[in-house]
Amino acid sequence: MNATTDIVAGPAKPARPPQAEESVGGEAFRAIDRMRNALTAQTTGGLSPASLALAFFDWSIHLASAPGKRLELIDKASRKAGRLLAYCAAAASNPDVPPCIEPLPGDYRFLAEGWHKHPYNFLAQAFLLNQQWWHNVTHEVPGVTPHHEEVVSFAARQFLDMFSPSNSPFTNPEVIKKTTESGGANFFQGFQNWVEDVGRLATGQPPVGAENFQVGKDVAVTPGKVIYRNHLIELIQYAPTTDTVLAEPVLIVPAWIMKYYILDLSPQNSLIRYLVGQGHTVFCISWLNPTANDRDLTMDDYRRLGVMAALDAVSAIVPGRKVHATGYCLGGTLLSIAAAAMARDGDDRLATVTLFAAQTDFTEPGELALFIDHSQMHFLESMMWNRGYLSADQMAGSFQLLRTNDLVWSRLVHDYLMGERTPMIDLMAWNADSTRMPYKMHAEYLRRLYLNNELAAGGFMVNGRAAALQNIRAPMFVVGTERDHVAPWRSVYKIHYHTDTDVTFVLTSGGHNAGIVSEPGHPRRRFRIALKRTVDTCLDPDEWAAAAVSKDGSWWVDWVNWLAGHSEPEGVPPPAMGAVEKGYRPLENAPGVYVLQR
Repeated sequence: MNATTDIVAGPAKPARPPQAEESVGGEAFRAIDRMRNALTAQTTGGLSPASLALAFFDWSIHLASAPGKRLELIDKASRKAGRLLAYCAAAASNPDVPPCIEPLPGDYRFLAEGWHKHPYNFLAQAFLLNQQWWHNVTHEVPGVTPHHEEVVSFAARQFLDMFSPSNSPFTNPEVIKKTTESGGANFFQGFQNWVEDVGRLATGQPPVGAENFQVGKDVAVTPGKVIYRNHLIELIQYAPTTDTVLAEPVLIVPAWIMKYYILDLSPQNSLIRYLVGQGHTVFCISWLNPTANDRDLTMDDYRRLGVMAALDAVSAIVPGRKVHATGYCLGGTLLSIAAAAMARDGDDRLATVTLFAAQTDFTEPGELALFIDHSQMHFLESMMWNRGYLSADQMAGSFQLLRTNDLVWSRLVHDYLMGERTPMIDLMAWNADSTRMPYKMHAEYLRRLYLNNELAAGGFMVNGRAAALQNIRAPMFVVGTERDHVAPWRSVYKIHYHTDTDVTFVLTSGGHNAGIVSEPGHPRRRFRIALKRTVDTCLDPDEWAAAAVSKDGSWWVDWVNWLAGHSEPEGVPPPAMGAVEKGYRPLENAPGVYVLQR
């Protein structure tokens, strides 16, 4: 046999598949694109120029090809001009004449008395009418993609707000009055405030006054012990304050986007302290503040090392008892996934499931969806890929854009033009103490839930099998808040459509955070509540709101009563702190070390 034959007959080396070679080179090319996007993000504040351009072109092309819409806008403009002139003529002789247009709910820029006097009433009314007209311009243009319509409308609002008469020292009557009374000292003080804020921002210091709310000293002071720690969580068990406790413990899963002590602020408005005082054994997860080294943590890591590891610890410390599981915001979404997977696998350790401002259906996720489409996702993933995480300042910028009137322009006027300082409160100090989000987990979360809506569609896979919400049989208590920009209550309400269990739904006044931190005794609190049993007809959100029972005060009281109604009636002695024989020993005092990470 010749050499050629030997070569042919011998074992052949497997050839590299063409797609494998392409994959190796393709990853390098994609890295170039990611680096370019990461650099661009530094100048655009994390917004994708391509996404904004696509929205603008979609809107402008369809508006240009809609002569009927343009004629309608001309008609609206002429009628608004007529209303403004009629108002000005009437106000010239009667200062008490009603305005021709009122600000939108939540817009407090023109409430001061000075805005009702000439010429500032004209400026305010002209601005509000112009704002309304631009809403007409950017909405109901035939053929525009709904997402692009919302993006263009949002951008128009941001641009208009820059030129609001309330933002100028020459057209704001409150600033003019302050300047006259102080002889211009307000501008000097405002400049000092600005210099101080810029200095703190540049050096990474918290806002002025936040130093008065130190974690473990002024906030997060409910006594307890860290009884378990892994790479991702610390689990805190709180010390009892009653002689007996309810047999079933409460496990709280906060969002990893926030420090857990939103639920343990000052003693007078701490939900955790309130629960302990009502005879509950309370456990709470405190999440790691991830760094670039944690870039490859996944959503399933958060489920396994977070919810399930904490549940195992609680079950070991309080054996033979079911658990009241409670999730807040993203923590509630994660808890829903874990509960669905547990129900699928026959794990019945949950007595009840409570969700605070947590979405499970992302078809209408609110204004955050403005920053989430395929173009923006590619841009965001590039930013996170470069750093290994989504930074706190990037997240804060997005939330500020959603509420520029409250978080940007009103602060500019109050702190820099009026020269005053808004007193720092515990909730504001907590809000400034934000966390990072690891690259892989956050990208997975946005794609699987916001873009693909896998959980509501029954396609969210856990351990290779779908985790369907319909499998959950534990009774649910779900809270939405009226002014929530992060998890709109109508989106939270959709839990009714995806579960086959009893759902008690609460709609409370306030926003995403202030509506949850709603302690008894807080003035002007109110809420609506209704129970939908499995056999009841499902109402739409507006029908539910009309039929629900309206109450004054804090919903905390009703929730605690609901928990008691799903617990054993007889109290039991408080459990020991930890379970040393099972490997859960007290490690240190609450609030632990993870919450202190910067």
